[in-house]
Amino acid sequence: MSQETSTAGPSRTAFAGLDLGFDLGETAQAPAARPRIRKVGVVGAGTMGSGIAALAASAGLPVVLLDIPAEGGDRGAIPRGAVQKALKAKPAAFMDGERAALIRTGNTEDDLALLADCDLVIEAIIEQPGPKQALYERLEQVLKPTAIVSSNTSGIPMGVLTQGRSERFRKQFLGTHFFAPPRYMHLLEIIPTPETDPAVVESVRAFGESVLGKGIVICKDAPGFIANRLGVYGMNRTIARMEEYGLTIDEVDGLTGALLGRPKSATFRTGDLSGIDVLVHVTKGLAQATGESFPLPAWFEAMVASKQLGDKTQGGFYKKVGKDIQTWDFRAGQYVPQQRLETPELKAATRAPLAQRIAGLKTLPGKYGDFVRAVLLDTARYAAETSPSLAYDIPSVDRAMEWGYGHDAGPFRVMDMLGVDWVKAELEKRGDAVPALLQQAQGAFYRGDEVLGFDGRYQAVAPIAGNVRLSQVAAQPGRVLAQNEGARLLDLGDGVALLEFRGKSNALGSKVLDLLATSLERIERDGMAGLVIGNDDPKFFSAGADLAESTGAVIAGMWDVIEQAIHRFQQATQSIRYAPFPVVVAPAGMALGGGCEFALHADAVQAHAELYMGLVEAGVGLLPGGGGTKELLFRFTKDLEPYEEADPFEAVKRAFRIIATAQTSTSALEARRIGFLRAHDRVSMNRDRLIADAKRRVLDLAPDYVAPAPRTIRALGKEGMGNLSYALFSFHEAGQATPYDVQIGHEIAYVLCGGDGPPRTVTEQDILDLERESFLKLLGNEKTQERIAYTLKTGKPLRN
Repeated sequence: MSQETSTAGPSRTAFAGLDLGFDLGETAQAPAARPRIRKVGVVGAGTMGSGIAALAASAGLPVVLLDIPAEGGDRGAIPRGAVQKALKAKPAAFMDGERAALIRTGNTEDDLALLADCDLVIEAIIEQPGPKQALYERLEQVLKPTAIVSSNTSGIPMGVLTQGRSERFRKQFLGTHFFAPPRYMHLLEIIPTPETDPAVVESVRAFGESVLGKGIVICKDAPGFIANRLGVYGMNRTIARMEEYGLTIDEVDGLTGALLGRPKSATFRTGDLSGIDVLVHVTKGLAQATGESFPLPAWFEAMVASKQLGDKTQGGFYKKVGKDIQTWDFRAGQYVPQQRLETPELKAATRAPLAQRIAGLKTLPGKYGDFVRAVLLDTARYAAETSPSLAYDIPSVDRAMEWGYGHDAGPFRVMDMLGVDWVKAELEKRGDAVPALLQQAQGAFYRGDEVLGFDGRYQAVAPIAGNVRLSQVAAQPGRVLAQNEGARLLDLGDGVALLEFRGKSNALGSKVLDLLATSLERIERDGMAGLVIGNDDPKFFSAGADLAESTGAVIAGMWDVIEQAIHRFQQATQSIRYAPFPVVVAPAGMALGGGCEFALHADAVQAHAELYMGLVEAGVGLLPGGGGTKELLFRFTKDLEPYEEADPFEAVKRAFRIIATAQTSTSALEARRIGFLRAHDRVSMNRDRLIADAKRRVLDLAPDYVAPAPRTIRALGKEGMGNLSYALFSFHEAGQATPYDVQIGHEIAYVLCGGDGPPRTVTEQDILDLERESFLKLLGNEKTQERIAYTLKTGKPLRN
């Protein structure tokens, strides 16, 4: 049976205990002799290779990065230049630029021996079997006996790559297919062969999940694996349907992005990011390897011939000209002004929940509806037809497309949203054969906690290792301890509760503060171990205090009410700090303003590596009023206490710079360097494991826990104010601050210096009172109100 159609894969015996679609309800157990991965080698310093090296270094691992010798005297210039390029990349390839020092570079002719002590060597060179096979032959001569070798190929079968290699090499070889950019895309496809040692598979899986933070999908050794096989087919059919229905590139991207629960880059913007030449190469490779038809139009090939390759050549399907965007008109063979597809019907549909949005596409009128339905049916049929030869279960297929291509729902979940019976009927109406897997589905592929197996029987959905899904926790009897419109308190088990924000962008309004108070009382009353504050929102831990909630009170001039609300928020963050049990905050994604203030007051933070944390209030004309200004001042001042000669103004200056510039981290590592995280705060590389890690942290802290003692510091008063006032004057004179920016800066300085009087010893409450006073003063200013209104309307800051 041919490789591309075979449903055979590694046997149960060969991969006993691994999540390959067998024994889906069991947790994988690592073999006793599982190799440990402590040092990584990467061969190939292109975009993918350097990105993988940057990710491994960001995780704290020493890395060797090699590429072919450069011409001329500097033979190691290529990988060294790749590291420098990665340091400048947008979005950033490194989580902390200082981690680049962990990468040692060299060339493959002179420095191959640098790989001798690596535990894992990832090959990421040219996508051709010959050069890869030649490299493996050389690697086999220099690597230690326990070293694992993997290929980052995007589609070449592993069985082809290992031809001619020894039995030992083949046992320690597998595919590790990362997705671009490696830091940000969650998917890591692992492709073992029937000869790969199960301990090697488990070692790489554990390393990918825990150290690199990836979502792992085990794939069969078929061309294109899972995500690229389905993704390339989907793009191919989208292009064909575009031509059939007479649509433009702008129209297709308007229809195949957020409307379908896919990234805003949709089809063609994604193509520009990937590289049009890469798409052509991968498509042709898949056609050759599978024998399937993946035709590309002549104009597509012509773009490659004319070097219109996408972002890397500053022009592909889209091209930026000054501030304007132009779109390629493939019929006329020229660029034309971009015309985004925006209709009231599509806008309304995009705002609907995903399941409702997808179901609504069945009745979307006109050629847009015909096009979208044709694309959905094409991809549904292909996924149902090919998945048994690519994957070990249906959830692996859905996760591959969700984690690798950024889809909100994979193809089988989308079919469930459309209705399996509707999909069958529409395929029959078109004259298409209905795949066997689709015929076996009884109303849906997913039924509660079960999913249809490739054997036609429903079985338990394989859990994601270490993942705590809060929706599943809440569905269990007795696990919702309290809830209101803004938040929910859950019982995570083992005496640990979790407070979950649930409003828009997880904003912190009065309902959240109500439930926080209830939660703290409940945990103390019931003698529970402690509290986690977190959620599994993919974007927001919290966007901060709910500004919209206070807007009406400002307009009505209800300043007593507003002051009470600010005081209440301050007391809420203080209650987190002084609770008689450990409170661990688990932020991921955006943790801004009040969300950052909650984290600053926790006993410990268990942060996801992708953390965008900041006190951003200055951007809307305010200062942190929920204890954030106070907390940075006390934290940085206390940091200096062990050093007798330290200038206390350094602590004030540091806090001032962070608050006045609304500095925001681009990772948890940067948040630690800024000062939002402390040395004892921890980072989870894998978002799926964040809540479980935070729960474990509470249990670590709970035995013999004692709440922290109240603090005092020496405030600098008018001396510190003078220094900061001069700095603000300089910023204004240099054109770096508007007059109102200076006014905001003066209020921040006033709080950080404990007022403008003589130096004095202050308590936390003294600074909180000043913080509240200055917050109210700024909130009453017309310019701040203009900034708030503009931000609420546009989501962007206003400089006035």
